[in-house]
Formats: sequence, structure tokens, C-alpha cells
Amino acid sequence: MTKSQRLVLLISILASFVAFLDGSVVNVALPAISRDFGGGLVTQQWVFDAYLITLGSLILLAGSLSDLFGRQKILCAGLLGFAIASMLCAVAPDNIFLIVSRAFQGMAGALLVPSSLALIMSSFSGKEQGKAIGRWTAWTGIAFVIGPLLGGFLVDSFSWRLIFAINIVPIALCLRLLLLLDQPDHRVNIKVDIAGALLCSLGLSGSVFALIENSHYGWASPLIFVPLICGVLALVGFVFYEKRTPEAMLPLSLFKVRNFSAGNLATIAIYGGLSIATFLIVIYLQEVSKYTAFEAGLALLPVTIIMFFLSPRFGSLSSKYGPRLFMTAGPFVAGLGFLLMLRVVAHVNYWTQLLPGVIVFALGLSMTVAPLTTAVLSDIERSHSGIASAVNNAVSRIAGLIAIASIGTVTGTHLNLQGFHRSILLTALVVILGGIISFAGVRNISR
Repeated sequence: MTKSQRLVLLISILASFVAFLDGSVVNVALPAISRDFGGGLVTQQWVFDAYLITLGSLILLAGSLSDLFGRQKILCAGLLGFAIASMLCAVAPDNIFLIVSRAFQGMAGALLVPSSLALIMSSFSGKEQGKAIGRWTAWTGIAFVIGPLLGGFLVDSFSWRLIFAINIVPIALCLRLLLLLDQPDHRVNIKVDIAGALLCSLGLSGSVFALIENSHYGWASPLIFVPLICGVLALVGFVFYEKRTPEAMLPLSLFKVRNFSAGNLATIAIYGGLSIATFLIVIYLQEVSKYTAFEAGLALLPVTIIMFFLSPRFGSLSSKYGPRLFMTAGPFVAGLGFLLMLRVVAHVNYWTQLLPGVIVFALGLSMTVAPLTTAVLSDIERSHSGIASAVNNAVSRIAGLIAIASIGTVTGTHLNLQGFHRSILLTALVVILGGIISFAGVRNISR
């Protein structure tokens, strides 16, 4: 690996780390936020999902912008925007201000992930690319899980507001490293699909609003079924529009690539289940089992450790043997880990009831994530690596967004032991479905 490649990898990891960390660090702070601002589970869902709505709906547009203006410029804009939005979240006077600030944070976050991964795809090739993706995946996966640990410490020791303010440190470091990067910034001459971005945003916003608020108003209320119908129609319109416009931010031709199509379908199942589990575990431990925020965050620390050591290894093995085996076996192992969590009772004994499932789940996740990224992107032309990585990341965020928005229909308005068991069982089945999809659809890449 050259010096320039090491710098690219470090910048890509840092930029994505910020976006992924903020998507998970807020989990453990949700009970403290709702105590300050009120609103119960609905406020918690909105604080979590406001970020994912804008990130998921704009990440496709961001992928196009990355290809059009260059990865480095879009990364810089995203980092600066994320820093401003984070400070707004940190000083929020009420829940509405916080939710709106989280939405702005998601807009900036959308610029980070596709550009950072596209930098890797354009700087590495062959076996080195698989290793680089494995390292990127390990660190971004760690961010997804270390968030509750860091958040718990900050919430218990200081204030939930610090979980947002602390973003300034990695952002400043990443901006400094970008100034040192001396290589051509790849661009493609395309037009920006504003209409497609609006249809996608409206479709997701309307659908998610209905899923979250139906517990308050009921499906028969016009406040629920009107946004739901409008949201679904907007999403259908988005697909038809993207099929016909020459400036589509989602080139549907990408889905003709078998591994890209099957990999994204598996991503829906795997990341949907993962989002439900990480959202509920830290809340359940605090609100039902009366763990502190830090203890709840510490519960997922084994996932961080296992992914750190194993994800790069599985990324390399995927490049050598192909991704299909790992994308099939990994979700089955992760699903078994969730099934082991069904032994949890109201007052959780972490060592005997939760830890075994967490370890097995972490092993399965480590087997899955890097090979999944490799399978989705390896057959895509480099000129479209920005939008392709954006699509896969959008799919994973939207899967998590809809999963979290829907969870109230499984748990009810207040989380209890029965609701937790139902949700974990659903998570296991959905993740295992991702393995079945991978076995049926993914093919090993010819080298």
C-alpha cells in the first residue's frame, strides 16, 4: 500500500466513521432526551429517524454530486455541514429544534459515505481493494456499535448534548488530512437530478411519518393515511421518473448487474434487522432492566472488538474465495445470535442471557459486512462507483429507517419484555432471510 493509498484509506474511514457513529451514538441517549423534552417512544423514534430520513433520501443525490464535482470537494462540504448541524443539535432548546437539526445533520451525512467509499474504489484495485474495503468496513462497523458505548459514558458523566458536540474532533482531523491529499479528483460530466431527490424525500417522509405516528392517531385517521398514500405514490413516481429521465440519480441499469441487485436486496434484510436490534437493546436495558446509559452502551462492546479483528480478515477471504459463502453463512450465524437473546428476562443477567447472543451475532456480522460491500461494488464501473456506493448505503439506511419507524407496531407504545422478545425474533428471521437471498442471488466474481 502506497503512502497516498494509506492517506485515502484514513480519510475515507474518518469521514464515514463520523456519519456512522452519529447514526448509532444517539441510541443510548434517547431515554435522557425524552426525559428532558418529553414525548416518550415517539420522540425517541423521531430523533433517530429524522437523521435517517434525510440521509437515506439524499445519499443517492450525494453519490451523483460526488461523481460530478469530485469526491474531495463533496467530502469537504459534507464535513463542514456536519460540524454546523452537530453544534445545533448540542444547543437544542426543545425536541422540535433537535429533530430539525438532526434532519440537517442527515443531509450533511449523506455527502460523506458515498464519496469516501468511492475514493477507495478509485484508489485500490484487485486484492488490495478487498483488503481496503475490509478495513473500511471494520472501522465503520465499529462506529455503528461503539456509538452506544461512547454515548453512554457522555450521558452518564456529563450530558447527552456532548454526543453531538464531540463530532468536531474527528471532523477537524479529517479536514486537515484532506488538505494533504494530492491526487486527481475523479469527475463525471452528469446533471444533478433535483426532481428525483424531491420525490424520494417526500416519499420517505410521508411513509415514515405514518409508521411512527399511527400509534397515536390510528390508521383510519386522515393524519395517517393521507401522508402514507402520498408517500407511497411519491416513491412509485420516483421509480417511474428515474426510469425515464436521462439524468437519473438512481441509474436503474445498475440493477441489471446480478450481484449489485442481489446484494442490495440482502442489504435490506440484514441492515433492517441490525437496526432494530441495536435500537432496542440499549433502550430495553435502560428502561426495563434499569441499566445506566454507560452500562447499556458497554453491552455491545464485544461487537466492536470482534469486528475490529475479524472484518479485515473476512474482507481478504472474500477477495480470495468470493463473497457468496460469507454472505450466506454470516446472516445465519447472526440470526442464531439473536435467537439466543430470547433468553433475556426483565432483569437481565448480562453474562448468561445477553453476552452469548452478542458474541455470536458479532461473529456473523463480521463475516457478512465486508463481503457484502465487495459483492455489491466489484462489478460496477469505476466511473459509477460514487453512485453505486451511494445506492448501497441508501438501501441500508432506508432499511433501518423503515424498520425503526415500524417497530412500534411490534412493541406497542411502551417497550416491555414481551415486545422485546417479539422484536428480537423478528430480527433473527429477517437477518436469516438476508442469508437466503445471498445464497440464491449472489455469484462469486471471476478474477
